[in-house]
Amino acid sequence: MSEASDSSATQGHRARKRFGQNFLNDEAIIAQLLAAISPRSGDHVVEIGPGLGALSKPLGESLRDSGKLTLVEIDRDLTAKLGNWVAGNPHIQLQQADALAFDFTALASGSHRLRVVGNLPYNISTPLLFHLLEQQQHFAAQQGDHALLFSDMHFMLQQEVVDRICAVPGGKQYGRLSVTLQYYAAVERLFSVPSSAFSPRPAVESAILRIAPYAIPPCKANDEALLSRLVTAAFAQRRKTLRNTLKTFCSAEQLQALSIAPGDRAETLQVADFVKIANAVQASQQ
Repeated sequence: MSEASDSSATQGHRARKRFGQNFLNDEAIIAQLLAAISPRSGDHVVEIGPGLGALSKPLGESLRDSGKLTLVEIDRDLTAKLGNWVAGNPHIQLQQADALAFDFTALASGSHRLRVVGNLPYNISTPLLFHLLEQQQHFAAQQGDHALLFSDMHFMLQQEVVDRICAVPGGKQYGRLSVTLQYYAAVERLFSVPSSAFSPRPAVESAILRIAPYAIPPCKANDEALLSRLVTAAFAQRRKTLRNTLKTFCSAEQLQALSIAPGDRAETLQVADFVKIANAVQASQQ
């Protein structure tokens, strides 16, 4: 699709920098994203930041017969613009709310898991991902350890963030975000989105990320809060070795006993290695 002018693409709405608004307006990308999400009969899809409805409207159409769509939008002007369209579609709900404070567990219904999608503002993308993980943990604590609130998530994020989330050990992009997301979910970079697909045009490139949470992580930590603290400490000073970054958790001798070299850096460890250390530390504290 040819790039539309800012005024026509944003339907007269002035994009607000404080909300990080960049509106997707490329029909080919929208179709590609819709195909990746692949809405199914009976799905409850939650869209964060629907904006002007570029993705919401085809999603709503695909879910018309037997599904449900919930839109979470912080901008009052945008919720007003979407209001008339939503009013004519009883299977669609519109919530004027801050996604960073939104209670997604309140949308849970029976055995139906939520499917989350969104073109996330770059300035809140990482905090929002951690909020969603916290919501999943809260839901599991209420419903049972293996209960899943989300079946999957599809997000448009800054390409650099997607690369960090999907990074493998050994590189500079691999860090706390990589380990944390990969502990809780299978992550996959789907495709790139050029800046020309948005209005106004952002200064960075984007990519689509798929997150599929695990009911049971492949390597289960006995104390996930301890694992989080340990991973944070390990990457807090990336140039230091594990002997130094983890000294408040365990000794060099304890690391060696786990077949982990104290002279290595955090970026060399697999997710399973962090879990192994955390479980050993937890066992030693009992």
